[in-house]
Amino acid sequence: MREMTLVQAVNDGLRTALAEDSRVILLGEDIGKNGGVFRATEGLLEQFGEDRVVDTPLAEAGIIGTSVGLAANGLIPVPEIQFMGFIYSGFEQIVSHVARLRMRSRGRFTAPMVIRVPYGGRIRAPELHSESTEAFFAHTPGLTVVSPSNPYDAKGLLLSAVKSPDPVLFLEPMHIYRAFRQPVPEEAFTVPIGEARVVKEGRHVTVITWGAMVRDVLDAVPKLEARRGIELEVIDLRTLAPWDEEAVFTSVRKTGRAVIVHEAVTNLGVGAELSARIHEHCILELEAPVARVGGLDVPVPLFQLEDLHAPTYPRMERAIDKVLDF
Repeated sequence: MREMTLVQAVNDGLRTALAEDSRVILLGEDIGKNGGVFRATEGLLEQFGEDRVVDTPLAEAGIIGTSVGLAANGLIPVPEIQFMGFIYSGFEQIVSHVARLRMRSRGRFTAPMVIRVPYGGRIRAPELHSESTEAFFAHTPGLTVVSPSNPYDAKGLLLSAVKSPDPVLFLEPMHIYRAFRQPVPEEAFTVPIGEARVVKEGRHVTVITWGAMVRDVLDAVPKLEARRGIELEVIDLRTLAPWDEEAVFTSVRKTGRAVIVHEAVTNLGVGAELSARIHEHCILELEAPVARVGGLDVPVPLFQLEDLHAPTYPRMERAIDKVLDF
């Protein structure tokens, strides 16, 4: 075991994947000589060479399109998109080709690839650097969407994604890239895709979240519990598509109340789907309607207001009160 930050765990996962399987190839803007804008690929060019760690032009459509060709011909590309806000020029390739290749070719070709995407706000970056648009991709059949919340899961889920026979969008929460360290095995290991984790057990309210918001929720839990004398159960979804229905429904049926917390805007977000499915499957056990706490329905603002865009403690507090006092 070695203490790692989340970005170090991603780096170690990529190193492990490159060493284990000669078919793995990394490509993206500045990932080679510069080691990536967040240094997630630092040192990999020197270890594995320019044929395995490839600097590309600033052309996201080209990066994803090239990856489709590589995957169809037997390689396992791991393209990096520098920021989620930059992925939109490659969106057509992802939706029309990456997600559909298996279906379109009737199984003759597949697109095993891992598209790494730093996402989320609160890093003091301008314009399109702070997007949380995971709903675009979770809504797309043929794509698996994963978002780790800690270093251990980052490496384990990344290695699972590399082994997947189908494409995985691997969302890396930038806000916690270097926020804390955690013991992570130096050897290869996997964390199953599609399995949520009960981070904290409780009896009164289920809080469902993922990515950087897991840490925010856990930081808020002691105060939230103390003011109402309750126990919160916290679920880290980890995989957004396909999400772990069994884990969520089991928890909600136990507590009778649910609050969903995510950084993406609330309107038509992944939380809306979770809420709808919980109401459909757990209506007889619910003591109150499901509450959602998400980003405000505006573009991520500039620096002074950025922290107010993501779910704040007062908004979480109001949601807990709402489901308890219904």
